[in-house]
Amino acid sequence: MKRLYWIVYATIPVALFLQFSHGAVSLQFIFSCIAVLPVAAWIGHSTEHLAHRMGPTYGALLNATFGNFAEMVIAILAIRAGLPDVVRASLSGSILGNLLFVAGLSMLAGGWKRDTQKFNPLAAEAQGGQLILAVAAFLVPALFFRTAQQAHHPELIHQVSVATSVILILSYAAGLLFSFKTHKGRLDAIAETHQEFDQLELWSLKKALLILIGSSLLMGVIAEGLVHAVHQAGTAWGLNEVFLGFVVLAIVGNAAEHSTAVVLAMRNQMDTALNIAMQSSVQIALFVTPMLVFLSYPLGHPLDLLFTPFEILALVLGVAVFAYLVINGETNWYEGVQLLAVYALIAVALYFLPVQAPAPAHQ
Repeated sequence: MKRLYWIVYATIPVALFLQFSHGAVSLQFIFSCIAVLPVAAWIGHSTEHLAHRMGPTYGALLNATFGNFAEMVIAILAIRAGLPDVVRASLSGSILGNLLFVAGLSMLAGGWKRDTQKFNPLAAEAQGGQLILAVAAFLVPALFFRTAQQAHHPELIHQVSVATSVILILSYAAGLLFSFKTHKGRLDAIAETHQEFDQLELWSLKKALLILIGSSLLMGVIAEGLVHAVHQAGTAWGLNEVFLGFVVLAIVGNAAEHSTAVVLAMRNQMDTALNIAMQSSVQIALFVTPMLVFLSYPLGHPLDLLFTPFEILALVLGVAVFAYLVINGETNWYEGVQLLAVYALIAVALYFLPVQAPAPAHQ
């Protein structure tokens, strides 16, 4: 196992070398994807130790914030590179990846040797409501664009996207006030088993913060090389941009949440594990997405909230299935299998989605 760890760690200098020496794009993409994983694990470990000191709710928010750091860096660089379709796909894929893949894997791993695992249903309900708001925020601009296009004013999607982003930011702020101020006591985690973690050496606050900051900076450098290679690698392999963003970049960008949530679920800390998955999805939908809309204008490539019908349908389906399974405040391994199955169905359909030919240049 140690040899495998060293092999994975060795991909970091290789990825950086290929990035700065302008090596083969396909190799750069592969090594950058692998190199993100150990760096994300460092982010996950440091936030896990900080979460143990701060409690599950604050810890989950911290983990989601720094776990989404890679996602935001990748998205900003992709916007600058003029890849809005990849960015939108990675955002919707990130939301569903956390709800279906991360939560499903956590339920499967944590519930395999247990009958059920319990968590606070009010916390799940509150964040489920925020995810439904996210679905509306993705659906309404898309419907508006179709109507505006028929009226020969498609450019109005810019104003609608910006206004929607403002509403999402305000809603996210209100959600933080609800979770950490007015209803903090009612959202506390159910008593969980921490014996396994207590046997480990708890990092000092200084060590956890230094590792978190250092690994986040390294993640930004590796992410730049990943974005540089993703478009050319996808073209060479015949993969469409939606699949690359929705599945590949979403999974790689959320590797920190994957590892931390699954480990916590296996330690019977399902409240924190599900909080990480839900907090990350909510943060992507209500904070990261509108912030990227604002940042896209100075970067010269406006990012409108114009998601494809398939992305919207997948998001509606994923949120509905997830909300139905967690509404009772307990879960088991088979519910995890169901979430993973829904994610696999969506990924398979996206993999075979026909690649759209680029539009001909105007003379």
